[in-house]
This record gives sequence, structure tokens and C-alpha cells, in this order.
Amino acid sequence: MSAALLNRLKPAVSVAIRPWSCKPPRIEPSSAASARLYSGLMEPGAPLFRQLFESESSTYTYLLADTDTGEAVLIDPVLETVDRDLQLITELGLTLKVACKHQVFLLSCLLGDACEFRSFAGHSTALDDDDDDDDDDDGLFSAVNTHCHADHITGSGLLKKKVFGLKSAISRHSGAAADLLLSEGDRIRFGKHSLTVRETPGHTDGCVTYVTEDERMAFTGDALLIRGCGRTDFQQGSAQRLYESVHQKIFSLPGHCFVYPAHDYKGQSVSTVEEEKKFNPRLTKTLHEFVSIMNNLKLPKPQKIGAGSLYL
Repeated sequence: MSAALLNRLKPAVSVAIRPWSCKPPRIEPSSAASARLYSGLMEPGAPLFRQLFESESSTYTYLLADTDTGEAVLIDPVLETVDRDLQLITELGLTLKVACKHQVFLLSCLLGDACEFRSFAGHSTALDDDDDDDDDDDGLFSAVNTHCHADHITGSGLLKKKVFGLKSAISRHSGAAADLLLSEGDRIRFGKHSLTVRETPGHTDGCVTYVTEDERMAFTGDALLIRGCGRTDFQQGSAQRLYESVHQKIFSLPGHCFVYPAHDYKGQSVSTVEEEKKFNPRLTKTLHEFVSIMNNLKLPKPQKIGAGSLYL
């Protein structure tokens, strides 16, 4: 085989043997109900995973599900795409009925000064505080949120009207009233899988990041974006707290952990902890430099800030 031919084959060979732990092929955002699936995540035992996109606010909605039980988590639904999300859940056999054990948890963001979390009713608790013998939360079916958005309206309110038995939950540091108040280390279970709560304030007081039990996926809200981060000039934001949150709670995850933010404005869909530690133009700076950058962004106030309630 000639050297020229070998060189032409190398890229194809490297793609064919690329392990799951490497960055997956880039998937273009789509607002269609039939969101693309990362085939690399569907190895035996891995959760079903879909990434959906709402174009007006450039918001990502994420669906994760246990393929054996049908229990699922929907992260950050948007008001305008509620019907799309419900249709997809139905098509995948995840629609819940009062008599069945299937659950779909909705991690949603309420704009303004409060966040709202809802879930479909089921027959087992969603929240686990690491005590398997504690049944105090039995019968509570909740959804959890990454943070409070100020650029779109959550789909949770409409979902609550469409689905019986929804309850709300929020970070206990958000200042909002809800059925469940979430803290560092709480776990949201769906089938044999779970998401662990990591408090990552700074963009807002109530920001949290959700991490899968194998630490392969982190849903970072606006705390960490792809080559960026959330602003810190409203909703009790703090540049220093955000810097510390990202470095202590997200950059401490394995380098191969996928980073899935709540938004992206450049068509990017996923990053990794290692990439952001190396290439994030803000968070690779010193704390002093980062605070200076964030304090001088001078961005306009989001149009939809305040479009919510402190009572969930």
C-alpha cells in the first residue's frame, strides 16, 4: 500500500475505532420532535439520550430515560415546545398513567426570580438523599431545574395543566417556594440511573448542575457554557462565586465528562470538561481577570426577566 493511500485512509480508520469516551460527532441543533440520538451513548446499560433545541432562545432540552423501565428525565422544557416534547415522550413509550410505574421528570426553568420543576405522576419517589431506608419522600413526584432563566418561559406551567399530579422543586437557595427544596448531593432517580445535584451558584443563587452517576454527563445550565459562561450582573449573580463554582464543582469532574449547557448561540451542541479547562476564554483566566471581564460585559437586560412567580 502506498504512503499516499495510507494517509488518505487514516482519518476514516480513526473515526471507526474512536472510543465512546471521546467527543461524539457534532450534532446540529434541531427543533423537530424527532431529535437526533447520540448512538455512542446507547451502549448496553446506558440511558437513552436525546438533545432537542428551541431556536428563539437557543435553549437545549434534554431527555434521558432508562430503557428497561421507561422512567425518564426531561431537562429544561420551553413553553413553545411543550407539545413537541410530549409527542416525543409518547412516541418513545414514556407517557405516564396514574396506574403505571413509569415516570417522566421535568427539569425546567422559570424565568425571572423563580424556578419551577414538575413531573408526571408515578409510583416511586424521585428524590433520594442517599438514605435508601428513608421513605419520607414517597408519593412526591418532582422535576428539577438547572437554574432560573431570563430569556425564555418554562414549559412547566403548561405541562402541569396537561399532566395530572405534578409537583414543584427548586434549589433551597433560590428564594422561591416549592414542594421540594434541593441541596448539594441530592439524587434524582430514573430507573437504575440517577442525576446528582451539584450546587453551582454565581449566574444566579439557585443554579445547580446535574451529573449522571457514572460522571460521564453534566448538565450545567448557564453556569458553564461551551467556551463561555452565564452572565453575573442580575438575579443575585456573582462573578467570584461563579468562578469558584465552575472550578470546584464542574472542573473537578473527569476530563472526558460531557458538558451539556442550557444554551448555545453558535450551533455547538456538546463539550467536555477537559476542553473547557483548556480552551474556555473566560474560565482559563485567573479569578481577578475573570471578575474584571464579567464586570465589564455591559450586556442589555434580558427581555423576559421577571416573567415568573416566587410561588411554584
